Amino acid sequence: MDKKIINVGYGEVNKIRIGGNSPLVFIGGPCAIESRSHALDMAGKMNEVCKEVGINWIYKSSYDKDCRSSSNSFHGLGLDDGLEILSEVRATYSLPVTSDFSDPADAVDLGKVVDLIQVPAYLCRQTSILRAAAKTGKPVHLKKGQFMSPWNMKNSVRKLEEFGAVDILLTDRGSFFGYNMLVNDMTCLPIMSKTGYPVGFDATHSIQLPTSMGSISGGQREFIPYLVRAAVGVGVNALFMEVHDNPSKALSDPNTVLDIKHLKNILIQAKMTHEFRSKLIESLGEDRVHIDE
Repeated sequence: MDKKIINVGYGEVNKIRIGGNSPLVFIGGPCAIESRSHALDMAGKMNEVCKEVGINWIYKSSYDKDCRSSSNSFHGLGLDDGLEILSEVRATYSLPVTSDFSDPADAVDLGKVVDLIQVPAYLCRQTSILRAAAKTGKPVHLKKGQFMSPWNMKNSVRKLEEFGAVDILLTDRGSFFGYNMLVNDMTCLPIMSKTGYPVGFDATHSIQLPTSMGSISGGQREFIPYLVRAAVGVGVNALFMEVHDNPSKALSDPNTVLDIKHLKNILIQAKMTHEFRSKLIESLGEDRVHIDE
């Protein structure tokens, strides 16, 4: 399994370590930035939950959702307003923040604000996006495309390395299973970890039913706790979930975002599972927990 550790954040106090034997890290927030007040309110509420659970976390919300099924859907507040809000969240709560991007031209400005650059799953092979992400000098969060095999993610990793990236997090978010369905193959987690980089699991996008409701995607939120326990039990360094205080009214991904009322319980389950797995390895040793090829 992976041993590399990446550092996300600013300053010694607020820097979060992901990978190796470090504690599980949570990455989450509303899918899209809906307004300044909503972003700050959600960050505050989630920060209290994470403090109570005792888990380090990174606030995520997107300034531009360029992958929406309909041109009439909410696409975000745009780069300037979005980065201003993310910067305020970062300063107000001393939190690392992250956002994805779909236009290489955005990367320079994005890198000045966020602590982690997220590459959307559907662009995980896009050379211009990977180059732009790497050139920011920030750690890169690379989502596995729904169409990608886990072993082929090494090609995107190599591109990032060639462009200068040294800190990379690879995250699974499900694979296409026919039309309008996703399935999680948990073997992709140890397979991706063979790149030497830490791995994560995206629980909320994994329960998505892509564009199954005409112009929007459906979802099966009831399966989130099961997938979280399974993925963390297999072994991940980070858990990703999009969270909202009123999912039915969310302007992006209303059928997949996790209701914040469930966040505490799911994070407790994830943390306990991660700690149990760590103790198991410490007690038995890596060679007795894992089977060599």
